[in-house]
Formats: sequence, C-alpha cells, structure tokens
Amino acid sequence: MERGGLVYILTNKSNAVLYTGVTSDIAYRIWQHKNHVYPNSFTSKYNCKKLVYYCFYSTIEEAIDAEKRIKAGSRLAKIKLIESLNPQWKDLYDEINI
Repeated sequence: MERGGLVYILTNKSNAVLYTGVTSDIAYRIWQHKNHVYPNSFTSKYNCKKLVYYCFYSTIEEAIDAEKRIKAGSRLAKIKLIESLNPQWKDLYDEINI
C-alpha cells in the first residue's frame, strides 16, 4: 500500500520567514518543529513553528513534486497559496493534531 504525503508551510510569529516542507506524518513532523527536535535546523534557527498551510497528496512522490514547485515559486506565490486556505494566517496545528 502506498502512503500519501503532505506539503506544508511554516512561519514564525511575525510571518516574516516561510519554510516549505514535505512529510508523510504531518502531526509528528510539526510537533518536531514546534519542539526544536533539530536545534540546528532552519526552522529552529528562525523559530518557524506556526503551521499556516498544508495540502495532502495521494502519494509521497506527488507531494515531493509539489514541494519543489512551491519552493521554486516566489514569496508572493507562497503568500497567495497560504491565504487561499488560511487568510488569517492562524496556526493550523490543532486542526491536524487530532
């Protein structure tokens, strides 16, 4: 059985920094970011722990392709993507952590 994947975007408290990632376990991966499991990582350095966007794909390969497209896009394109799902830029972690 193939496992799906998710693309997600994190930001910091002031929404100044955007980080795009991919995972097959969104709740656990965001928990890792929020708890600075990898203290030398980009997200730890810039305190990116607010989940503002995520999108599920049926395969991890599709998610990886989407992540590459998002990362290659402009900051404005990422902002538009976030605001299409989450116009208030609220933390969506509680929504997915059930």
